[in-house]
Amino acid sequence: MTRCGFVAIVGAPNAGKSTLLNRMAGAKLAIVSPKAQTTRFRVLGILMRSATQILLVDTPGIFRPKRKLDRAMVAAAWTGAQDADVSLLLVDARAGLTADVRAIAERMAPTRRRAWLVLNKIDLCARPDLLPLTAELSELVTFEQTFMISAANGDGVTDLLDALENSLPEGPYLYPTDDLTDLPDRLLAAETVREQVFLQTHEEVPYGTTVETESFTERPDGSVRIDVTIYVARAGQKAILIGDGGSRIKSIGAKARGEVSRLLDRTVHLFLNVKERSGWDEERARLRAIGLDDPD
Repeated sequence: MTRCGFVAIVGAPNAGKSTLLNRMAGAKLAIVSPKAQTTRFRVLGILMRSATQILLVDTPGIFRPKRKLDRAMVAAAWTGAQDADVSLLLVDARAGLTADVRAIAERMAPTRRRAWLVLNKIDLCARPDLLPLTAELSELVTFEQTFMISAANGDGVTDLLDALENSLPEGPYLYPTDDLTDLPDRLLAAETVREQVFLQTHEEVPYGTTVETESFTERPDGSVRIDVTIYVARAGQKAILIGDGGSRIKSIGAKARGEVSRLLDRTVHLFLNVKERSGWDEERARLRAIGLDDPD
């Protein structure tokens, strides 16, 4: 008898969804930064535990959208939740019941879909505060189970995985057992570059940027050449990304190249280009290129 099912990780921006996905999958599949709204589309992690295939879906943080990009991100998050066998509402226990968390919970409640409450970052808050927070959230949504974890250090994550392993529906595996994700290498490369943009730039620059892999060329020696374009909304953002004498873009490229080489387990020749493209975050083609559907 085998089991297989989708588990959606939903929550407000910066709740730690991507960190939890990477922790449970045992591999870095989703990019992570301290900044909110880093994840822009659904990322699938494929985890085998005994006779169960757990399909972990990391979704963008749910927030009040303004741009077409924002609306597409939020739509992707809700689609991930609707398609799941179990939804994990991941809450930053330190931040508590914020307006964003309340709005998510209130939207989840009428669906009657299976939902579990997962309080994250418990290593950063006082334990006596956790039970009142659990009670407040349980008044909004009927949760099957509640878990208290730290995705950063792994506390409680094994218990969560054990429970998921035994609760998913019986059925055949949907993906090969040795796959870790369904993301194509081209998208992994672009996301790795975007992660470095988030880590190495500040203020509006990361949010005014999108990254696309233009070409992915296999070489006879087994290495690969990857040409990546970073689109920015304004000229000032382009100047910041390039840096004095090209110092910033060189640093982004060097860090990203090392990470992509590790992910693909091969030598990578990475070439970056920065282009100004005002209004890219309202373009249907740009959204499709990063794995999002047009929300309008």
